[in-house]
Amino acid sequence: MIQELKLIYGHLFEEALINEIVQVGIYKDVPSGFKLIDIGAYVRSMPLLISGVVKVLREDKEGNELLLYYLEKGETCSVTLTCCLGQTQSEIRAIAEMDTKLIMVPIQKMEEWTSKYKTWRNFVFESYHNRFNELLITLDSIAFSNMDERLLNYLKEKARITNQNTIYSTHQEIADELHSSRVVISRLLKKLENIGSIALHRNHISIIKL
Repeated sequence: MIQELKLIYGHLFEEALINEIVQVGIYKDVPSGFKLIDIGAYVRSMPLLISGVVKVLREDKEGNELLLYYLEKGETCSVTLTCCLGQTQSEIRAIAEMDTKLIMVPIQKMEEWTSKYKTWRNFVFESYHNRFNELLITLDSIAFSNMDERLLNYLKEKARITNQNTIYSTHQEIADELHSSRVVISRLLKKLENIGSIALHRNHISIIKL
């Protein structure tokens, strides 16, 4: 675990902090689809991603989901940090988008490291900044972009984070994450297929040129 930590976080954290993370952190190897955090749960630790991708979603009163952002290797979730420090219930759901390796850091160490290590403090502040910018992008997308643009950006981002041109998501799953309906998404996907941007298959979508 220490070698993986040094490889991903060595440029951010000093060796003393890396050693402390190894001592107290809990290493997890979770499969695609695994629910790391659920809405309403109390968060007792925060994740440091070693590899893989985690998607973070919000839910409305009717139970409809909206994709907020993705977490990738070398990142953590600022919403998790807030819940940990405030000891409040989670307002987001975090699910592994693909097989993911991460280290869970106990809440007790977070405040200690913030005062003890400048590198940790900088990492936390930068995480807040990055997640806030991503939330603004999501908000702008909902407020100012039509569903055609949102779907196109969704497919591009999905292809980027998985590093492949095949997307294994159903039309309903895409609709849920974009807070739309399956009928609308299916129509727009068919439109993209007709212009040669994608190819639709029974269980996946092939990206041709976006």
